[in-house]
Amino acid sequence: MTNQANQILTGLIEIDAIQIKADHSFTWTSGIKSPIYCDNRLTISYPEIRKKVAEGFAAQVKAKQLDVDVIVGCATAGIPHAAWLADCLDKPMAYVRGQAKGHGKGNQIEGAIRPGDRVIVVEDLISTGGSVLSVIKAIEAAGGIVEAVLAIFSYGLQKAANAFKRVNVPCYTLANFDQLVDLLIVKEEINGPEAESLIEWRDQLD
Repeated sequence: MTNQANQILTGLIEIDAIQIKADHSFTWTSGIKSPIYCDNRLTISYPEIRKKVAEGFAAQVKAKQLDVDVIVGCATAGIPHAAWLADCLDKPMAYVRGQAKGHGKGNQIEGAIRPGDRVIVVEDLISTGGSVLSVIKAIEAAGGIVEAVLAIFSYGLQKAANAFKRVNVPCYTLANFDQLVDLLIVKEEINGPEAESLIEWRDQLD
């Protein structure tokens, strides 16, 4: 595990953003029943960890040598992190709603994305990847070119990997499910059999 992933995951655990329920009583937007929930929205209330997230994203942009004209946040949880990253990189920022507004100008995209703009999409969490794909579609419809998706955490579902491959957009995360399970074992939050159960649950979703 990288030091960055360790710091991010440790921070998420400390602020109770990560919770585990053996009865799989968490329900994702996709309807999937999950034994684990990662509520990255809590990070906005903790300056230290949200700064680490912004710095982590900025480091990924540099390491992957990503060209970018606009930073775009996925509504709603990706918006604040997109804003902080845009500030770090001194770049314009926009955000994309799940669907167009039913009033006013009927915008789905707020902010300026012009034809040919190279875009980095920021999301807080990747599960099946469905919500991010709708954002990519909206950006491409506006003429933008999505260079990559950045997210704080990914469950590592093959379904999501296949989805990003289909649209030819790479997805980079600061931490992932396997790293989380390893850290929970180290912190004695779970034991070996419980870790195996979590990995088995994730793998059977693919």
